[in-house]
Amino acid sequence: MKVFAHRGASGDFPENTKSAILEALKVGVDGIEVDIQSSLDNYMVIHDSWLDRTTSGKGKVSDFTAYELSKVDAGNGEKIPTIQQLFDWNNNKSLLNIELKHTFELERFAAQLERNIEAKKISKANILVSSFDHHQLLWLKNRLPWLNIGALTSSIPINYAKFAKDLDAFSVHVDKNFVNKAFVDDAKKRGLKIYAYTVDKEQDITLMLKYGIDGIFTNYPVQTKAYLLSLQKVQLTSA
Repeated sequence: MKVFAHRGASGDFPENTKSAILEALKVGVDGIEVDIQSSLDNYMVIHDSWLDRTTSGKGKVSDFTAYELSKVDAGNGEKIPTIQQLFDWNNNKSLLNIELKHTFELERFAAQLERNIEAKKISKANILVSSFDHHQLLWLKNRLPWLNIGALTSSIPINYAKFAKDLDAFSVHVDKNFVNKAFVDDAKKRGLKIYAYTVDKEQDITLMLKYGIDGIFTNYPVQTKAYLLSLQKVQLTSA
């Protein structure tokens, strides 16, 4: 089962910051998940539309320029990264799951992906763009047919993973509290990967394994990887 660092190693470092991202790279995760919001002139790596919860700033991200946002504290003296900084720090070392939050001007986003691929900052195989906004995913898939997209849901739809297949998605991303074996089986029958968020507790990790989930997003990648390794050792011992 793949391990994705949720907002970087956010359980031990300020979420969506350089330290959280670099720590995730250091521990060797399968992928790093980050959130993207639009500022007035750039794309910023931050989860909330409002600055209040995770930074020293006040107001909406979309009301400020990247320069203005660089002046706020995102935790422990860190700055809110731009998406380009994210690409530069990662430097194609890990898969990046970029979750679109309040984003606009997607042509600019698509062009930035293309520039970084051309510059070999990231490979096509190491980009996964996800969102709860399936309209944005559909637009991006039409604009960049090669792009792997992940359709997010926090429910168990009547037709399970059909909505993701209809989007020509690579993966469906589900809430650990709203998934069952039937959902997992349906996704796999449709040729989709199925990833669950946000999975930190050992009991939940074990349940996701039982269901056959392909990967989990965790705030504590070190602990999660260690627990998965311990389970593998137990299986080998009992085999």
